[in-house]
Amino acid sequence: MKPPFWARKANLVLATAVFALAVFGTTTQSWIDVRLDPAVAANAELHVQGSKAATAVTALALVALAGGLAASIAGRIARWIIAALVLLASAGIIVAAATVLADPLGAAQGTIAASTGISGGDASVTATPFPVLAVVAASLLALCALALPAAGRYWKARTKYDRGQAARGGSGPVDEIDSWDSLSRGEDPT
Repeated sequence: MKPPFWARKANLVLATAVFALAVFGTTTQSWIDVRLDPAVAANAELHVQGSKAATAVTALALVALAGGLAASIAGRIARWIIAALVLLASAGIIVAAATVLADPLGAAQGTIAASTGISGGDASVTATPFPVLAVVAASLLALCALALPAAGRYWKARTKYDRGQAARGGSGPVDEIDSWDSLSRGEDPT
């Protein structure tokens, strides 16, 4: 039986990797544009990258990427664990980006203080579209995580015994155990 398009291993692993990389890519861009009072700082405009505005997003995106790639070689139980980890990473990304969107000035305070040497100063801040894109990509990443256990039912199980069994025409490790038991009883299994 051919698996549905969404359940194919290559499609789901690729989608997970693409969405995780999309989240990671947003952190390299400016999430907050800051306009300072020219009397306070010589450089009146600052751009705060996502990796500085929400430091956890970069790490969580890498966790999701590693989980998605590991799912391609994982067994059934490990896929459930990986799905849970990717789902938690997605939730963390969404919370961190939403926090930046809710309070851009608070997220920019560290960069403002490093630039001006004054903490708690007034500034005009605006959030760019990149935190929203991170939320969207993380939401799609969460959907991939939810689909992972269901899609895994369609994936063929691979073990280290597959190649040897195919060459011998055996059906699995059970045949090998039965052969050893026959030999132990003094019978010829061939």
